[in-house]
Amino acid sequence: MPSPTQRVLARVPARLRPFLVRHRRLVKFLVVGSGCFALTTVIDVELKFTVLAHAPVAALTVATVIATVVSYLLNRRWAFRTDGRRPEALLFFLVSAVAIGVNVIPLALSRYAFDLREPYIGPFQQEVADFLSGMVVGTFVAMLFRFWAMRRWVFTSPAARAHTGPEPGYAAPEMPRDVPERP
Repeated sequence: MPSPTQRVLARVPARLRPFLVRHRRLVKFLVVGSGCFALTTVIDVELKFTVLAHAPVAALTVATVIATVVSYLLNRRWAFRTDGRRPEALLFFLVSAVAIGVNVIPLALSRYAFDLREPYIGPFQQEVADFLSGMVVGTFVAMLFRFWAMRRWVFTSPAARAHTGPEPGYAAPEMPRDVPERP
C-alpha cells in the first residue's frame, strides 16, 4: 500500500516530481509555515480585536509565539525528521526568538516610525498596513531567516547530515528511488 506521500506525489505532474523530491525539506518547511502563518493570522486578529486592541505589536508577538511552538512540533516530527541527539529544542527556540523579533520589526516601524495608524490614517488603512507589514513582510523575512538558521544550527543531527537520498516512501511508484538531495 503506498504511503500518503506517494499518493500525493502520484497526483503531481510527472515533470514536477523530481523538483519536489529534490527539495522536499523546503517543501515540507513551506507547508508547515503556511499552516503556522494561518494560525498566526487567526490568533493575531482575535487578539487585536479583543484583549490586545491597543497593543498590535504585543498581539502579533503572542500569536507568533504560539505558532512557533506548533511549528517546532511539526518541523521536528515531519519537515526535518531528526533523531533528537542535539539540544535542538533550546536552539530552535533561540532561533525562533530572534525570528519573532525580525517578524515584529516591520509592524513596529509601520505603526510607530511611519505613523500608519489612527488618527493619521483611517481604521481600514491601518489594518491593511498592519497586515502587510507584520504578517506579510515580517513573516516573509522571518521565514527566510528561520529556514536558513534551522538547517544551519538546529536540525543538524549526524543522521540527517549523512542522509543524501530520498526519505523512505518518498518517491511515487514511477519515480526512481535514488534521486540525490541537493546540498
